Formats: sequence, C-alpha cells, structure tokens
Amino acid sequence: MSTPDPRSAIGVFDSGIGGLTVVRALMDRLPFENITYFGDTARVPYGVKSVATIEHYTQQIVDFLLHRQVKLLIIACNTMAAVAADAVRANAPVPVLDVIEAGAANAAALTRSGGIGVIGTPTTINSNAYARAIHQLNQDCRVYSQACPLFVPLVEEGWLDHAVTRMTAEEYLKPVFVERIDTLVLGCTHYPLLKPLLQDVAGGHIQLVDSAISIADEAAELLQSQGLANPSRERPQYRYHVTDVPVRFQTIGERFLGRSLGQVELVASF
Repeated sequence: MSTPDPRSAIGVFDSGIGGLTVVRALMDRLPFENITYFGDTARVPYGVKSVATIEHYTQQIVDFLLHRQVKLLIIACNTMAAVAADAVRANAPVPVLDVIEAGAANAAALTRSGGIGVIGTPTTINSNAYARAIHQLNQDCRVYSQACPLFVPLVEEGWLDHAVTRMTAEEYLKPVFVERIDTLVLGCTHYPLLKPLLQDVAGGHIQLVDSAISIADEAAELLQSQGLANPSRERPQYRYHVTDVPVRFQTIGERFLGRSLGQVELVASF
C-alpha cells in the first residue's frame, strides 16, 4: 500500500447534505486541509433502503473519492457508518474514520456516571451501532437510545429555535432523561444545528457529544500521527460533489456549513 500524499484532500461523504456539519468542524479544526465532499442527494434518504443497497451505494462513492486521490476517508453519514463502515475499512487503501466510532469514543471518555443517551434517525437507532461501539470501549456503560425522526425535517426547514422543535425535543427526550444520563450523543449530522436548543432542554448537568467535532479531533490526531498533515500553508481547496441539486440545496447547505458553499459540481454518472 503506497503512502497517500499529505497534500491530497480529505474525502468526506454522506447520503445527502447533513455531512456538511462534519466539513464545517474539519474546516475549523484543520484550516489548511483540502476537503472533497460527496453528497448523494439524488438517492437520499438511505434510511429506508436495504443493507445491500446501502453497501453498494457506499462503495460507488468510495471509488469516486479514491479516484480523486484522497488521503483519508470520513464516513459522515450515521446510516452508512452503521451499515458499511467495516466493508469500507476492509477495502480502502487509505485510513477510514466514521462518525459512530468517533462519537462513541468521545461519549465513553466523557461520561462519569456511565449513563449515556443516544439520539438519531430510526435506522441508526435500530442498528444499535452506537451501543455496540460504546460497550466495546466500556462494557459498564448503560446506553439508552431514542429515534427522533422529526428532527431532520425541522432542521431542513430552518426551525432551529422554534416552539414546535422545542416541544418535539422535550417529548422525544423524556424517556431518555428518566434514565439519569449525564451524556447525550447527537447521532445524526443534522443535530449539531439543534445543539443550543438541545442543551437548553437537557440542562447544564448533561454533556452533549457532537460527532462532527469528535471526528474532526480524531482526524487531526490521525493526520499528525501518520505524517499526513498538509505541509502547505496556502488557502485550501474545498470541492463539493452531489448527485442532484435540489431547489433548496444552496440555502440548506450554507446553513449547515455556516459559510458560502462555493462551486457545487453535479455528478451525473451515478
């Protein structure tokens, strides 16, 4: 296996645009790294698809990014990570990080009481991937998972601090809070946009784990330890590839990214 070029981009991919919260965290944590993002916006949502289909789509995207000589792959989609991370790791010639492992490691390190809540989409929660990853690190942890299907449409609607969103959060989190947790994992790339509201609902005694920040920290450590950090101190290049450009893509994308999206390239061959 040849060593990747440190000047190459980090490849980040997701089933849609939620992974832009991971790109944002990487930009903040690693301001000199080039980033190539792939969002499969034509085939989102992945949550309703079979395991075989998700694995097939994931491999197509990985091949696309490897063809562009990325030095590191980051699976920013919780659904893809839950279903296909092992297969990607087994075949990729570059290091692979995923949001579930990063979030689980952070939660296991942060908790004092061992009580950890995980919120995510129904597919991620049903996969039990966070519970497995946390228990591999610390089998004494107690993990309480809750699917929150309404959060994604509320975030995409821009209702980040809306009475309806607050009421929804209070309702979803009631059964989790009963379990006396001290750590709550935001197990979906849309959820960091709800962080202020969720922290308010959770109260000051519960620590929120943002998988986007967790994986940016992990990426920084990996690049440093493997000698893959970009030595250049020039302005980095950010490239965005999508399989469809929905009408609201620019607006929603910039909300996730917290800055202008720049040029978005349509990939028609998928």
